Amino acid sequence: MSEASSSRREALVGLASGLIFAAGLALSGMTDPARVLAFLDFAGDWDPRLIWVMVGAIGVHFTWLRIAARRHGPEALAYSLPPTAKVDRALLLGAALFGMGWGLAGYCPGPAVVSTGGGVAGAVVFTAAMLCGMWLFKVSHETSARALRPARPSEEVARS
Repeated sequence: MSEASSSRREALVGLASGLIFAAGLALSGMTDPARVLAFLDFAGDWDPRLIWVMVGAIGVHFTWLRIAARRHGPEALAYSLPPTAKVDRALLLGAALFGMGWGLAGYCPGPAVVSTGGGVAGAVVFTAAMLCGMWLFKVSHETSARALRPARPSEEVARS
């Protein structure tokens, strides 16, 4: 298989997976922020339906990991489990920001993109803010990486 057809196949698989995920979110009602916020409201009118969506997703993912683990060859690397990552400040901060955004808006990235595609005004605003936040992170991360990188001798001569 040529590299171009392999890349095209990967793109089609990604598109199909995204469309199936979007359909699942829409069918389960998880694109409705009120339903998600009701799940997070333990003290009020709690709605447990999100648990069943999560159980279904975990079941599908668990099954896929078992199938992927049986693959061999170079393609198997694409489906291998990542190495254990350490829990650090950046991970905790990112998880806290994700949780706050989800709790405040009732959207997480997947349902927000699906609802944006449906023209829901609140989702469009959320998605725009999310994309701006991603861009700001990229810019700040690149800036701090440049600041931490040791200067090369040619840069030191240019500075003097």
